[in-house]
Amino acid sequence: MAGGAALLVASVLLGVTAGAADISAAGIVRHLLSLVAPRVESPLTDRQAALLVELRLPRVVMGAVVGALLATAGGAYQGVFRNPLADPYLLGAAAGAGLGATLVMVFGQELTDTPRSLVPAAAFVGALLGVAAAYALGSTAGGGGTASLVLAGVAVSSFLSAAQTLVQQIGADQLRRIFSWLLGGLGREGWDDVRLVAPYAVVSLLVLLLCGYLLDMLALGDEKAMSLGLNPAVVRVVVIGAASLATAAAVAVSGLIGFVGIVVPHVVRRLVGANYRAILPVTVFLGGAFMVVVDIVARTIVAPAELPLGVVTAFLGAPFFLLILRTTRHRTT
Repeated sequence: MAGGAALLVASVLLGVTAGAADISAAGIVRHLLSLVAPRVESPLTDRQAALLVELRLPRVVMGAVVGALLATAGGAYQGVFRNPLADPYLLGAAAGAGLGATLVMVFGQELTDTPRSLVPAAAFVGALLGVAAAYALGSTAGGGGTASLVLAGVAVSSFLSAAQTLVQQIGADQLRRIFSWLLGGLGREGWDDVRLVAPYAVVSLLVLLLCGYLLDMLALGDEKAMSLGLNPAVVRVVVIGAASLATAAAVAVSGLIGFVGIVVPHVVRRLVGANYRAILPVTVFLGGAFMVVVDIVARTIVAPAELPLGVVTAFLGAPFFLLILRTTRHRTT
């Protein structure tokens, strides 16, 4: 955890220094100290300070929050389903959240003057429906195995994505904004996005971290868990609900960014073992650091243009997913 925290701090410092305007890490640290300690004098000009506080810092903070949410949700899904391939995007959670958010973007103006405030709630409902549909389909039609759950998730995600496309066509006047959101990005609304997602992030991450011990008991099997006084059904409902809330919160402010929830938990599991009391806290730190680094790559590799975050994570995550799939197949044959 100490190493993960140090890596997150280092990635944040790297994130706020990366950009066209040259601002040193030492200058950034001194400026941030000057905000809480009046005796410390900031070395930054007014323009540099505004660039740091209003543009770079909220974007980096949002990247850390989104990465922590998606990675921890992926780790929790893998634990509760006891499936190494479980992931918010493979289980239909992200597609459901995307459909819910798109519905609000298109029709929300008819319900309220501030439709943006409804996006996280609509995304949460969509994420729950997507996961429930994938799990039910995988359990009833395919026997509940790893391959059947993945195939069910792909089928549900495809259906929800088709429904989302239909909604986009209905709201064609907002198509450009919706399409830009779907590709994944950070920092669109600055600190407003941070304030919007913060309550959902705190609640979902706190619940998931408190459930680490319960996931370890659940890994022993339902019968063993029940003999220890645990109700597996209740644990699954709580964990799935919290993981879906985390996914929905991330999708609501950043759009669709895949593979974070499968790459980071597997890396963490290689580092700390199979104990979810250790996996989930470390995943919070490494997930945040991973997304901050991905965002740095996205906004610098083709500067002054900017790549969608979903494109970068797909380039990194797709080969990693194939490696996990191959390893899982060898273990089950």
